[in-house]
Amino acid sequence: YDGIIEIKAVARDPGSRAKIAVISYDGSIDPVGACVGMRGSRVQAVVNELQGEKIDIIPWNEDQPTFLVNALQPAEVSKVVLDEEAGKIEVVVPEEQLSLAIGRRGQNVRLASQLTGLDIDIMTEEQESARRQAEFELRTKLFMDNLDLDEFFAQLLVSEGFTNLEEVAYVEVDELLVIDGVDEDTASELQARARDVLEAQNKAALDAARALGVDDTLIEFEGLTPQMIEALAKDDVKTLEDFATCADWELAGGWTTVNGERTKDDGTLEPFDMSLEEAQKLIMTARVLLGWVDPTELEADNVDEDDLTDDEAEA
Repeated sequence: YDGIIEIKAVARDPGSRAKIAVISYDGSIDPVGACVGMRGSRVQAVVNELQGEKIDIIPWNEDQPTFLVNALQPAEVSKVVLDEEAGKIEVVVPEEQLSLAIGRRGQNVRLASQLTGLDIDIMTEEQESARRQAEFELRTKLFMDNLDLDEFFAQLLVSEGFTNLEEVAYVEVDELLVIDGVDEDTASELQARARDVLEAQNKAALDAARALGVDDTLIEFEGLTPQMIEALAKDDVKTLEDFATCADWELAGGWTTVNGERTKDDGTLEPFDMSLEEAQKLIMTARVLLGWVDPTELEADNVDEDDLTDDEAEA
């Protein structure tokens, strides 16, 4: 009533369980304790009104990883890795906490995902260790096969944080020189090999796309790599018009919620780490180029949105 405590987010499985995130604007008042009430009297009154629906009250935090740790209660979290650009988060829990973190029929992680607005991938410490080892071996093999390196040298590249050929090909030379045993000549040779391989891969991808009937309007469209164009062609997106009719989630992937159950929608360009925001910009650019959208109207809309107050924009 006084505005000291605010409910920032709510996620529910009606009749079963709810998670509510709250914040206090007075440092002397505990928002969770205030909502729970003396001996649980305040929250219990709400539970009774909802025919026994369980309610988890957690502290809201603007730091997303911290908020997620709170949202996954009562499970304990060992580590959180956030990919802000993709809107995804990886959560590592001890083996004995896995079932608790996921919850019965996935309820706990599903509600936590709805509460935070993030796609959550939960794994045990053992699974994370095995996955990282597999990634290390895969990247080592990538450099061995494509750059004609021995295993030790390839492992050095991976250990220094290189994950793909593009990074080797176009990184500043100084970043290669910090590797033990790499001088300027070696660095130049590594980059030349990486660029040659990438050029060959790009040509092969474009040849495959053209064989599938891709139009030059899509090939010449800025923002798509040859590999992306090939993937689009395999999904029957072969012209700029085809591309402009796509929805952002068809390219970047997303989630659909039906009867409280979240289902993953795979995006055509999701394997290339295409985000929803990037997909939206590319699609809108294509529509402008085709004359379907007036760019001056878009600019006017953006100006209008900038002039709105936060409350007006949310409304």
